[in-house]
Amino acid sequence: MTNPAPTPLFSIACFVIASLLGAVGQFLYKSGADKATDTVWGYLLNWRILAGVVSYIAVMVLFVTAFKRGGALTVLYPIYAMTFILAALIALAAYGIPIKLVNVAGMALLIVGMYLMGRT
Repeated sequence: MTNPAPTPLFSIACFVIASLLGAVGQFLYKSGADKATDTVWGYLLNWRILAGVVSYIAVMVLFVTAFKRGGALTVLYPIYAMTFILAALIALAAYGIPIKLVNVAGMALLIVGMYLMGRT
């Protein structure tokens, strides 16, 4: 049995950027929801929500690009887990939502999990 080729750095970079865009997209959805009126048009014409949708489309394009270049699922998807860490940092900066010790423990577990998953 042969060893699979290592995941290219380009694919890893795509997922790091996708992780950042995913966190930004979450922030845009939240800030858009805070400003939206309770009508269909209030959601459809909200620039923050639309920018969040564009962010998620860009995430999917980066996913496809990374996989097309030979990225391994077990290496790349754990990298995308950084989205949760970045979202917590954005929430702290934008809304002052504190990051508690239990949150830091969860982030540490994500980082350990990313490391272990990437060691295939």
